[in-house]
Amino acid sequence: MLKSYDELRKIDVSEWTDKRDGADYLNWAKVIDLLHENGANTVYFEPVVNPSTGSSLFMTEQVFTDSKDNTNRVYETAVKIVIDDLEFIQRGPVTNGANPVKDNSMTQQRLWNCQTRLFVKGVAIRTGLGFNLWLKEEEQNEKENFEDDLNKHDIFKIKERCQIIYTSKLKLGLTTKEIAQKLNKTEDEVKALFSYFDTLSNFEKELSNIDIK
Repeated sequence: MLKSYDELRKIDVSEWTDKRDGADYLNWAKVIDLLHENGANTVYFEPVVNPSTGSSLFMTEQVFTDSKDNTNRVYETAVKIVIDDLEFIQRGPVTNGANPVKDNSMTQQRLWNCQTRLFVKGVAIRTGLGFNLWLKEEEQNEKENFEDDLNKHDIFKIKERCQIIYTSKLKLGLTTKEIAQKLNKTEDEVKALFSYFDTLSNFEKELSNIDIK
């Protein structure tokens, strides 16, 4: 029988971790070993297949373009995790470290890396094994976000977040007209708001290019 959450969380997994993309990485195979060593009989995970494509990659229909003209479709993946009688799905974005994977850098290896990381994260959340690694990572991310230099902020990241939210509302069944009505705006006004990001970006560039004579 698998040990309790509190018992598994107390296991120090630091001796089996490596650094990858600036974060602590715990090998998925070692996680399986540790679960077996601590009472589990059956442990495995497998990618969840997107029924629309037959692939384990999920993505939005909307294509997003960043300030450098790199495109992506907000890629996600998911894995089914089985630990004895416990079975659940862990889903998350396909990332390269802390950065989202774009069209020009998507590979099977990065997709697999994300799936193994989701397995390790899912195990930590549900069983406690390795949870402190994720707690440490979240605390570091919050600190970095708080201390982030103003010059590193990208207005198109805000635009991308708005586009993701907008797309999610469409996927829930709302029409563009209904979204606009709920915002007390017209459809054209909503489109104009998205275009403001480009306007502000150009304004910033023009300000920067003003010469002092």
